[in-house]
Amino acid sequence: MPTSSRTPAGNSTTTAPDLPAIQRHTVRVLIAAQILGGIGMGSVLSIGAVMAAELSGSEALSGTAATLSTLGAAASAIPLARLAQRLGRRAALTTGAFIAASGSLTVIGAAALGSFPLLLLAFALLGVGTAVNLQSRFAATDVASPEHRGRDLSLVVWFTTVGAVLGPNLIGPGEVVAETLGMPELTGPFLIAVGAQLAAAIVYLIALRPDPYLISRATPSDPKDDAPGMVRGRGALIFAIGSIAASHAVMVSVMSMTPVHLVNHGVTLTIVGLTISLHIAGMYALSPVFGWLSDRVGRVGTILIGQALFAVALVTVAFGEDDPVLVTIGLILLGLGWSASTVSGSALVADLVTGAARARIQSRTDLSMNLAGAFGGAASGLVLSMVGYSGLAWSAGLLVLLIVAGATTMRTARPLSA
Repeated sequence: MPTSSRTPAGNSTTTAPDLPAIQRHTVRVLIAAQILGGIGMGSVLSIGAVMAAELSGSEALSGTAATLSTLGAAASAIPLARLAQRLGRRAALTTGAFIAASGSLTVIGAAALGSFPLLLLAFALLGVGTAVNLQSRFAATDVASPEHRGRDLSLVVWFTTVGAVLGPNLIGPGEVVAETLGMPELTGPFLIAVGAQLAAAIVYLIALRPDPYLISRATPSDPKDDAPGMVRGRGALIFAIGSIAASHAVMVSVMSMTPVHLVNHGVTLTIVGLTISLHIAGMYALSPVFGWLSDRVGRVGTILIGQALFAVALVTVAFGEDDPVLVTIGLILLGLGWSASTVSGSALVADLVTGAARARIQSRTDLSMNLAGAFGGAASGLVLSMVGYSGLAWSAGLLVLLIVAGATTMRTARPLSA
């Protein structure tokens, strides 16, 4: 690489940076940290609703686990993006990972004290880890070539599979650790998550150099980009953000109530953990396929594939609510639908926003996504108590119809990324 100079943020830059090499290094670092950070996310998804129901004494409040986690992610999206704008992705991602680790510690404290309000705070802090995962997928596009944005973004998303699938399966080993140390029931996996989240923070802090966002600011990929950045196609951008948000609400609303539904039907926590692991595998395992599809056949078309998968998933869980096997199949399909919609929608956002505007618009995307997820998580507990699990699935189907209508309008009105 040519001789480097120092920026005010302390990151190494060059007059002619080797962007492909920087991108390869960035993706490798993001992948390593995503594997570690995913463990904490998997723990809260599989155990959070059960812990909330036990500490609150009300099944209707079980959705607060997903609600507070997504609210935490939403509340931290813009501050982390502003930190990235000022100091780069490394500072933002490191800070967020440390906060997520404090959330896992707070879960343990809440369980020890039997404090439901403290548990809600813990879930909100853990939600910052979700914001870190979301920002990481956009970090993968900072210096990516336009024809490979979907692929690189989806690779980072894919490797979240390892940690996120491992997290729910740590229930058994975690409880052995908790029993050995005299910790409260269900808290063992969160102790393991603390170590993983701290390790992710260290990876970001030490290895994410040079900073991809600062490089992208100094080296715009398009010579027509102005300093503050620009947005191309506001209608398409609104659709992209809306499809990501609504898809996330569909996924969170059904997924967050599945552990409670299964436990109420006599399913063991080990099987619940396996079900959520398979769901998370669906969320991430085929993301490179959907990234490739979004690059090859178009962003909007891949979003529609995601909605078709959602439709099959919701029908499966609605008619098979009393069969744990069918519920598990439905949850896998639900994860696949989320993956197709989120990967292609995020790639479309990256296509439409350039320069310094990227972090700002991307943070609004994540904010919208997490607010929608928070609403879905909050409403799901009430819907479950009123109309049951199948009624929850049919209700989520209304959002799928809304996204399909928007996608159809987009493809009819304009061929952009169709």
